[in-house]
Amino acid sequence: MTRSEIEEMQDEMEPASAYDMHHDEEVVEKRTLAAIVDNEPGVLARVVGLFSARGYNIESLTVAEVDRGHQMSRITIVTSGTKHILEQIQAQLLRLVPVARVIDITSSPAGIERELALVKVAGKGEKRVEALRISEIFRANVIDTTNESFVFEITGASTKIDQFAELMEPLGLVEMSRTGVLSLQRGAEPGA
Repeated sequence: MTRSEIEEMQDEMEPASAYDMHHDEEVVEKRTLAAIVDNEPGVLARVVGLFSARGYNIESLTVAEVDRGHQMSRITIVTSGTKHILEQIQAQLLRLVPVARVIDITSSPAGIERELALVKVAGKGEKRVEALRISEIFRANVIDTTNESFVFEITGASTKIDQFAELMEPLGLVEMSRTGVLSLQRGAEPGA
């Protein structure tokens, strides 16, 4: 048997490892997960370390204390992967001792996601007028102004902020700062 015949046979065989398996039919999805955790030193590092060690990407990350009395914080993470990988992420987050619960905001019909951005635009004349007109359409607030620039505050879905920035680019977008995605679920109960 020649080397090329052996290689051809190996290609037709089952993968030697789970890492060799290809899942062409699996779709990559973006998800927003909210982890309710103990507010103690090192928790954020452990959560981020879990993602890093397994090669998962964090697209957005926000953290804030949500209950001083019980010393709990909320870590909102936007990540993406196949359905299987996203299930693994949730399961592995729940295994961390300081994690009380994980909520998949994206797949919940009660999920609400918002982001805040500050957008600086410099321009004069018609570009300045057009930037103000667009900001009104997007319901962005002017929070600072000079003779040559504006700073807009805009809140909404990440896609809304992306569209606003895209329209401001030719009008003199200077810089932008974003909070990352914040999330809650509708209803009277916490984490409902």
